[in-house]
Amino acid sequence: ASKPTSPPTYGGYWAEQYVTLSSIPSWKKTFMGWNIAPEGGREMLLWIDKRYNHPLIFVTENGMAAYEPDMEHSLHDFDRVEYLQGYISGFGEAIARGVNLAGYFAWSLMDNFEWQYGSKRRFGLVHVNYTTLVRTPKASAQWYTENIAHNGEAMLVNDHEFE
Repeated sequence: ASKPTSPPTYGGYWAEQYVTLSSIPSWKKTFMGWNIAPEGGREMLLWIDKRYNHPLIFVTENGMAAYEPDMEHSLHDFDRVEYLQGYISGFGEAIARGVNLAGYFAWSLMDNFEWQYGSKRRFGLVHVNYTTLVRTPKASAQWYTENIAHNGEAMLVNDHEFE
């Protein structure tokens, strides 16, 4: 990011990076309305690496709420698979360029209580029935499991492979 001509009117790490949050209408969005921009994740890691002299980095929360109005949509969450694939691929590119990314954690393992929306937004790789507490892995859980087991070789996805 380039330095602005005047100081930012906000604080925190956004100000330190001279980041202006923006959105391009063609970008996909999560069910929370957040931009999906995997290249931004890659660039963030590259910036951290340069700014802080090649530190050990852990990505501790990376995930999305998807539109899951019923069990069918929940179990076939291919938009989440695409999201994870995009971000993890971008992080792999950052590693190839020298970033010391030592850990990655998808957010989240199971559907949970989301502070802003309660149980109305689902981030999990595993569907949770909030009445019975039965847990059912989604397509994203299967994809993520395969990806981990094969050290990233499962990055190419055929939607039907995980049904």
